[in-house]
Amino acid sequence: MLMEISGATAMTCFNTQFPSLQLPPPLFTREARRFRVWCVSDQSSKGNQMIISVTGATGFIGRRLVQKLQAENHSVHVLTRSKSKAELIFPVKEFPGVKIAEESEWKDSIQGSTGIVNLAGLPISTRWSSEIKKEIKQSRIRVTSKVVELINSTPGDIQPKVLVSATAVGYYGTSETQVFDEQSPSGKDYLAEVCREWESTALKANGDVRVALIRIGVVLGKDGGALAKMIPLFKMFAGGPLGSGNQWFSWIHLDDIVNLIYEALSNPSYKGVINGTAPNPVRLSELCEQLGHVLARPSWLPVPDFALKAVLGEGASVVLEGQRVVPTQAKKLGFSFKYSYVKDALKAIIS
Repeated sequence: MLMEISGATAMTCFNTQFPSLQLPPPLFTREARRFRVWCVSDQSSKGNQMIISVTGATGFIGRRLVQKLQAENHSVHVLTRSKSKAELIFPVKEFPGVKIAEESEWKDSIQGSTGIVNLAGLPISTRWSSEIKKEIKQSRIRVTSKVVELINSTPGDIQPKVLVSATAVGYYGTSETQVFDEQSPSGKDYLAEVCREWESTALKANGDVRVALIRIGVVLGKDGGALAKMIPLFKMFAGGPLGSGNQWFSWIHLDDIVNLIYEALSNPSYKGVINGTAPNPVRLSELCEQLGHVLARPSWLPVPDFALKAVLGEGASVVLEGQRVVPTQAKKLGFSFKYSYVKDALKAIIS
């Protein structure tokens, strides 16, 4: 803010903004000399506050993202199809900056939002049937299509500037030998097909909207995600690897994926495809060895394929097959991973 003030007032301003600087008293005290100074206030940071609308906010990643956005003093609109469920997860007393919007209210929430985060979709780590497989795909396409439609119908002056849309490393298919980065082609299996359609739907957003597609790996964190399903099986079978153990496990800590999404919202350099995986993927046998060490459990007896297939059906392929995915683009962008090695991530989660 540019102000015209007297010399004495200027001294006060400088001492307030920079208390460590000691300025000498004015040489002339008989008259106040007037001049212009720039007085910078911390209040200018308020201009960086965002209004973020989030689908899938009640999920494992979404809950932590909403917490971070609120902690950073941003406003959050939770776009939900179940207001009662969202209100239980985000009670008003604990989340005063969160507005819960049912589907009929999504349009009003998206209009005027700074950005949108699209995380919605039926979890894939469940027993697959033909109906479940259909819903896994449609739950993603349906919500993404609706969000894009609402973005594109919003007038330019109140249109969101960025869409951060989740996708998955399943895009690449599976392999025990290949290394996949953002330039790698898509696979040919069911999950690759889901991811291709998911991404192409998000890319239909208006050309003025920056789109970041985060291909997310297996998210590790407390009270949910892959570990919540793996640990009981791990303990039941004396802590061995799932299946052969040779399959690759491209993982990321919950804190890191939330920070990556947050950075994509605020940093205009984040656009296009970005792999949401830690820099050091591991084979599943190594993950189980590290997990056994942290849990103080043996890790020698494998969990047999039939046990996983009995629990997950065709969905067991998510665990029994894998891919080695590296975050080339995130590293180029200078993203700093809090957990680069699975041993450190597991210690932080379980200890």
